[in-house]
Amino acid sequence: MLNEERRRAILDLLNSQGRVLVTELARKFETSQVTIRKDLEILHAHGLIHRTHGGALPAREGAFEDPTLREKEKLHRHEKLRIAESAAARVKEGQVLILDSGTTTTAIARALRQFQNLTIITNAVNIAAELAGTAVEVILTGGTLRKNSFSLVGPIAEETLHRLSADLLFLAVDGFDVHYGLSTPNLLEAKVNRVMVEVSRRIVVVCDSSKFGRRSLSLISPTSVLQEVITDRAAPKSDIRALKQAGIEVTLV
Repeated sequence: MLNEERRRAILDLLNSQGRVLVTELARKFETSQVTIRKDLEILHAHGLIHRTHGGALPAREGAFEDPTLREKEKLHRHEKLRIAESAAARVKEGQVLILDSGTTTTAIARALRQFQNLTIITNAVNIAAELAGTAVEVILTGGTLRKNSFSLVGPIAEETLHRLSADLLFLAVDGFDVHYGLSTPNLLEAKVNRVMVEVSRRIVVVCDSSKFGRRSLSLISPTSVLQEVITDRAAPKSDIRALKQAGIEVTLV
């Protein structure tokens, strides 16, 4: 059997069974587990499957959807709170931070309310509202309001960010494929996120494990721009291993 034939057969099995295991596939196709793992990694890299420890699941649906902030808040709440606590523990008085829009970064903003000497740059109107009345200095980028996410996008937001510099960026993403990069459903949001990456000294992705193995519509940046990832312990082991091998610090909460 040719490599492409075997990979198509693996996809057919996955669609019919809902999951596949490396050991079972190796027996079925009378080949080594090393070969099967390579097949799965290639299919994963093309966004056709979601690689898991010991096997694979179907590619996750919904990566191209753009749900509202309120819809996102209902998902993985406990994981987001733990990620936010871990992120906030990295922040020092006197620093300048960028928080992009999202429910995880909103949780981080809430965890930073007690700081006395901190500047936060954000394109998220709701994050600015969370920090109103605190000692934290807030800089809003300006721009065109996206109703789904309460975020500000467009040329005004990008121009403002180009004039600023930050010690640390906490970036929440909708899709995180370790081979492809970081992605989001909205093209304008992705452009703003790219500028955030450009003007920040340290880039930390904050996302729950459901974001792994997903490719959304618009690429923000390749994985190589990252210094650290904070996620929960359900993140795929193969993805975590790949990040560490690339020299990226990974924190599991």
